Amino acid sequence: MFTEENLRKVEELKKRYLKPQAALLQVLWIAQEQFGWISEEVMRYVADLLGLPFNQVLGVVTFYTMYNREPVGKYHVQVCANVSCMLLGSDNIVEHLERKLGVKIGETTPDKMFTLSEVECLGSCGTAPMMQVNDDYYENLTSEKIDRLLEEFKKQANQ
Repeated sequence: MFTEENLRKVEELKKRYLKPQAALLQVLWIAQEQFGWISEEVMRYVADLLGLPFNQVLGVVTFYTMYNREPVGKYHVQVCANVSCMLLGSDNIVEHLERKLGVKIGETTPDKMFTLSEVECLGSCGTAPMMQVNDDYYENLTSEKIDRLLEEFKKQANQ
């Protein structure tokens, strides 16, 4: 299932650690980058590849919010809902995004462009409210800033 390049990466990771479970987080990340999300089939594949019980892989995937257990849009918008962000208006940010995108938390737009999620602390409390889109942080959010970002993402997608 993995590309040859990704299989090489996995083999390098397995050599780096004494126990295969030490490579699990990184191998799951490789899987998500290749497949876009972590299905049960992918979890079983990773378990076999590392010689781990399926339940151990399932436990890791369901514990960490960074692993997508369902397909996500081209832009995965994750709004931090922890204390600092909440106190500085993350609920308003979520409401604004829901209106602008026409979806609720946990949903993907019909064009598969955006998935909206609410997540726990993203570790940027000093710049709240904030969100992560794919791998990038956007901080000190306002409705106007979000509107500009969404327009930029749409332009990028159409290029």
